[in-house]
Amino acid sequence: MKRPSQIVDRKGDTSMDAAMTPMIDVVFLLLVFFVWTASFQIIEQILPSQMSAQMGSEPAEANEPPPEADFENVVIRIDWNNERPAWQLNDVPVESLEQLREQLSVISAVKIDAPVILHPEQIVPLGDVIEVYDISKLAGFQKVSFAVTPGKL
Repeated sequence: MKRPSQIVDRKGDTSMDAAMTPMIDVVFLLLVFFVWTASFQIIEQILPSQMSAQMGSEPAEANEPPPEADFENVVIRIDWNNERPAWQLNDVPVESLEQLREQLSVISAVKIDAPVILHPEQIVPLGDVIEVYDISKLAGFQKVSFAVTPGKL
């Protein structure tokens, strides 16, 4: 006599399990996809910022520190005019090394990790370039590099 198969008897019961397993797999794959593609950065609208307390179009006080800003680069150009160096900080002429030191200390108080790029002319003596490099390091900047003219390496 043939014994009844247990698989045949359970066929009706296992049809629901067989349909749920692939669906659960798809749900987990979608969950993993959405977790991997989600951005976990802070939304820009809720970042803290400082605004001037003054109303209207009046200029801010000179002793008020500049607002926090993202400096792409701090570029110091060193030119050689009339047998002496001339400096420009972000395309603004600077009168002396002392004024350059003061302006760099103000910028470093706002953002110390801003990269400083020294861009000397070829005829500027090395001592003047090193002096500006030292001033930049003493102001607290950690990333001080030199600009390279393309094709003249």
